[in-house]
Amino acid sequence: MSSPAPIALTCGDPAGVGPEVSVKAWQALKDEVDLFWIGDPRHLPEGTPFAEIGNPGEAHAVGATALPVLRHDFAAPATPGTPDLANAPATVAVIERAVALVQSGAASAVCTNPINKKVLKDGADFAYPGHTEFLAALGGVDRVVMMLACPELRVVPVTIHIPITEVPAALTPDLLEETARITVNAMIRDFGMPAPRVAVAGLNPHAGEGGAMGHEDIDVIAPVIERLRAEGIDIHGPRSADTMFHAEARAGYDVALCMYHDQALVPIKTIDFASGVNVTLGLPFVRTSPDHGTAYNIAGRGVADACSLIAALRLAQDMAKARA
Repeated sequence: MSSPAPIALTCGDPAGVGPEVSVKAWQALKDEVDLFWIGDPRHLPEGTPFAEIGNPGEAHAVGATALPVLRHDFAAPATPGTPDLANAPATVAVIERAVALVQSGAASAVCTNPINKKVLKDGADFAYPGHTEFLAALGGVDRVVMMLACPELRVVPVTIHIPITEVPAALTPDLLEETARITVNAMIRDFGMPAPRVAVAGLNPHAGEGGAMGHEDIDVIAPVIERLRAEGIDIHGPRSADTMFHAEARAGYDVALCMYHDQALVPIKTIDFASGVNVTLGLPFVRTSPDHGTAYNIAGRGVADACSLIAALRLAQDMAKARA
């Protein structure tokens, strides 16, 4: 049996910590995960053992002793901590190239290093709010879902980067149901769980306490859960969010749907701040990413923690195997 295709690791913003955590991740995983890095070799830390490859199929043969690099020339060198708008177009092109490779079957998954959206907007007329929306467009899908994952917990925020005052209006039955369906389908396809168990957090304290503290849990959340349960989906709630995330409670479900950003991200970042992984559900290909940004303030110093990228690459490999 032939080896599975390697994972395409994008360079991200070359002025950020992407280059150095990529090297650290390869060093940690070279005997465990086949991967190749797409970017300009000039941007790698000095002294990095790398080998240029002509196609992803060559990555396995060199990966034990050198970082496999699929060369993508950038307009300028990189100065750690100081982003260069001249490099923005190539940063975008690398993402496009990685997606094309996974769509063709030459790569098994895409793992993306952090980008700076303002740099891409100013330097490359980047028209998307972020990585995720760009990947959705490249994948030809209208709706994707963000999951944050670590070994102890998986969480999906139904609403994401909006003010807390806007959450009740944004939290519609259609949005909740679509998010739940994408999540369940992804748990089956990408995580190998034929019957995933889904816990749904309430919006209000104590899940509204029977309407005493808000009616969204009764009027919006509960009917969606009942409808999905009638179809045979193992989904329960709305539950009081303050009792959902201790160890005993987590043992009772495989993924938690949360109603807003902090409700989802506070527990997972408390449990595993260093190694959380950002996963995009609903794409026609596997995509993971470390759960941190470009970290310009420490770029180039060699102190950046690669734990999240290591976890992202491991999870990408597991998800690709599950799909296969």
